[in-house]
Parts: sequence; C-alpha cells; structure tokens
Amino acid sequence: MNTNTKYKRILLKLSGESLMGKSDQAIDPTILDFFTTEIKKIHSLGVQIGIVIGGGNIYRGLNASDQGIDRVTGDQMGMLATMINSLALQNALEHKGMFTRLTSAINMEAIAEPYIRRRAIRHLEKGRIVIFGSGTGHPYFSTDTAASLRAVEIEADAIFKGTRVDGIFDSDPEKNPNANRFNEISYFDVLQKDLRVMDLTAISLCKENNLPIIVFNMNTEDNLLKLVTGNNVGTAVGNFK
Repeated sequence: MNTNTKYKRILLKLSGESLMGKSDQAIDPTILDFFTTEIKKIHSLGVQIGIVIGGGNIYRGLNASDQGIDRVTGDQMGMLATMINSLALQNALEHKGMFTRLTSAINMEAIAEPYIRRRAIRHLEKGRIVIFGSGTGHPYFSTDTAASLRAVEIEADAIFKGTRVDGIFDSDPEKNPNANRFNEISYFDVLQKDLRVMDLTAISLCKENNLPIIVFNMNTEDNLLKLVTGNNVGTAVGNFK
C-alpha cells in the first residue's frame, strides 16, 4: 500500500440516482466512465475498495406502494435493481483494467458469487474491487444500511458516501445558497438534527462500531483521491463532541 494514503480499506457508497447524471437514461455512460476513472486513481495507490450502489435510478421500493405493490415485493425489486447497476459498474471497472468481484446477498450464482465475509476480505487483500449487490438481502433495509453493515463486516477504515453536494449542510444547499457546511459532525447531531445523511439504522450501526462516515461530492474530479490522501474534503461524521 502507498504510505501516502490515510486509508487502507474503504467502503464507497454510491446512489443509483447518481448514475443518471443529467440525462434521462437510467445509466449515463459518461457518468459511469467518470466514476470508474476516479476509482482507478485510488485503486492504483493500493487502497482496498468495497462498493455498495443503490438501485433508485431503476426502481425504488419505498415508492412501490403508490403502484399497488406491497413493501416486501417492492424492496425485492429494488434489490434486483442494485444488481443491474452493480453489473454495469463491474463491467466499466474491468474495461479500465481493474479486477473485480461481484457478490450478492441473494442467490444468483450465474452472475455473482454469494456474499461470504471471509472470501470478500480475501478478494480485497488480493487487490480486487468487491461490489456488494442486493443490499442486505432482506426487505425493510436500505442500501445505506447495507453499506454500513458490509463496512463493519470487512473492517473498513471508513465509509465514503458519494453525493452531488460538497458534504453535510444545515439546510439543502441546492435550495438555499446560504446553507452552511459542517467540516465534522457527531453521529448524535446527525440524528438529532434529522440531517438525513443516511437512515437511522445505518447511522446507529456506524455509531455503535465507531465507523467514520465521510460525505463528499463524488462529481468533483479528484475528490476521492484527496480523501484517501488525507485532505479535508466533505464532512466527517464520527464520535465528535
């Protein structure tokens, strides 16, 4: 591993919606190319990378009830949507010369290997990027919670949550140009202020395991690289007083 990196192993969380970019396509190839280019920059430094990506660009289970679909079925459909995005990301990463493994929390051996913690860690140790698909494999849990769970299981140094804004603000920066960004904030304050960085279960899991979360703008070139090399980018969430 490069001694100039602050993190040895990270879990990168991306939303499904982020793959849409500004287009009306579910997956914008330009965005996919940009993301994989950014990931390659840190992979080349020897950082071990796990990735969880949502499926909201294809199907959002939480809104399924509006279509007469029950919550469990809707969430299962959402899990399958994460696999579509995971396959697209895997393909794009490998086209750039990186070795990957796609794992799934639900059985679909024809396209992904089953998630086994020890095997996933071994892949990371060998320099393979591991993409964790299908969320937790259970309804009622978001991909944010899946990211927190997998990060704890693989003993990641931090969760990097890529968004389209520069961190956590006291109000929506896309609606309020005077919104103030936090450099760091505690898990407790995130929950108390209802900042909706991640859902309650995800934040609680990180708090219980003292796992830092860094929220940053994934759409800004070199932000990911700056983060792993110790630069002050985005907002850090931790056990701050």
